Amino acid sequence: MNFLHYFQPQPILFTLGPITVRWYGLLIALALLICILVAVWLGKKRNLEANQIYDLAFGAAIGGIAGARLYDVFFIAWDYYHDHLLDIFKIWQGGLAIHGAVIGGLAVLLIFTLYKKIFLLSFLDLFVVLPLGQAIGRWGNYFNQELFGRPTNLPWGIPIDPANRPPQYPDQQYFHPTFLYESILNLILFVILLIIFKKTPRPGVIFCLYLIGYGLIRIFTEFIRIDETTLIFGVRLPQVVSGAVIIVALVLLIYFLKKPTKI
Repeated sequence: MNFLHYFQPQPILFTLGPITVRWYGLLIALALLICILVAVWLGKKRNLEANQIYDLAFGAAIGGIAGARLYDVFFIAWDYYHDHLLDIFKIWQGGLAIHGAVIGGLAVLLIFTLYKKIFLLSFLDLFVVLPLGQAIGRWGNYFNQELFGRPTNLPWGIPIDPANRPPQYPDQQYFHPTFLYESILNLILFVILLIIFKKTPRPGVIFCLYLIGYGLIRIFTEFIRIDETTLIFGVRLPQVVSGAVIIVALVLLIYFLKKPTKI
């Protein structure tokens, strides 16, 4: 018997009058808070000012969430959103793509460092906290009953309500918890990057290793996921994007290791 039989995930934590608190939003907020605190702690080891990190974190959080939503809307689920435009703003229902979050966060980081005239790569390595945030935030997908994998009889399969099951699996109750696989792998990636962060002073290296590490994680989990996404020559879009990111990150990593340069 599946040991999660009595733990059916539900999106709402509690309702108090007109206020509804959802697990997804709470976990995203918690992930952001923890990432900021860890980034400030790590920033001290690189002689970065806490006030600058707080300012950057606030802007990067906004840019990351906006980028994550826009990426999901236009590249993943536009077939739905072009008929439900108001739903674009309902981020508490899910639909934040990590590739878009990285793009949005990077855009804010670039603007911030250019405006402040400070060393971009030192702040870029604070992306070491991102897999920690992802490990926490992925649990929001669990409570929303989304982004799960193929049906499974494994003891850790998660129960999915009939309304949330793919039409091709109407009689299947338990599915692979891809959120859990990604959460665990991201936590491992964070620990690895944290160890390297403490050992290498070369700026830019940690950021490249994050892109490579998460790219590999995403390629793996996409083989299990069954949610709809754009296909490019039969390959899921997140796998194509992750593969391209890994190639770019490898080139940048070689460059930074040979000649770290201020930009």
